[in-house]
Amino acid sequence: MTNWKDIDQKAKQWVKEAGEKIRSSFESTLSIQYKSNPNDLVTNMDKEIEQFLIGKIQETYPEHRILGEEGYGDEVTSLDGVLWIIDPIDGTMNFVHQQRNFAISVGIYGDGIGYIGLIYDVVHNELYHAFKGEGAFMNDLPLPKLDKVKIEEAIVSVNATWLLENPRIDHNLMIPIVKKVRGTRSYGSAALECAYVASGRLDAYMTMRLAPWDFAAGLVLIEEVGGSMSTITGEKLDLLTKNSFFVGEKNLHNYILSEYLNK
Repeated sequence: MTNWKDIDQKAKQWVKEAGEKIRSSFESTLSIQYKSNPNDLVTNMDKEIEQFLIGKIQETYPEHRILGEEGYGDEVTSLDGVLWIIDPIDGTMNFVHQQRNFAISVGIYGDGIGYIGLIYDVVHNELYHAFKGEGAFMNDLPLPKLDKVKIEEAIVSVNATWLLENPRIDHNLMIPIVKKVRGTRSYGSAALECAYVASGRLDAYMTMRLAPWDFAAGLVLIEEVGGSMSTITGEKLDLLTKNSFFVGEKNLHNYILSEYLNK
């Protein structure tokens, strides 16, 4: 039997340790980023954090498989068994240019079912976490179930890219949504945007292309607060491929799908 509680405890510990490694890099490296190549810098830190997490997982749970953004994990073609889906630094551009608005994202699945979701806002020391059937939290604060929200009162996260001509969606479908909602935001980190939906800081988040490591942890959080998740056309998300992505408060999610995106 899989001891999910033990996995949850260790995963939280490792994510916090990884966050400390990132914070320690600010003073020695990122604070003088103008003297070095930013692309090399972030690549090195991405790789270091992913290797750190994978090393801990492989040492403790050698039978588990790992899907990581930087490619140090396994070649994953199925969701069988226990699968860790890791993004060591989600929001790379923010990490380099702002030293904020990025997160460590870890989703842990068993035979395709999300059991544990961890999204760690390193700079603000905010760990958004969820365990299947036990709710979602920000640090020790329980996150309530999402309240019903009307589109006119909603704050929706969407990148301005999708409001211009692009190869992934007819931007004419998106413009009326942006006109109707109370406001829009774009934070540049899919993991954080999922965490903000789960915590009520955002009411929905939509984008046209995400990889599994961008949203795997977020799905567990959204599930625990009663939100809805799908592709932009309302289909089930695939944890092994890149997808369009739309999560939000359930009623708002369904309303936008039926009244705007699937007309």
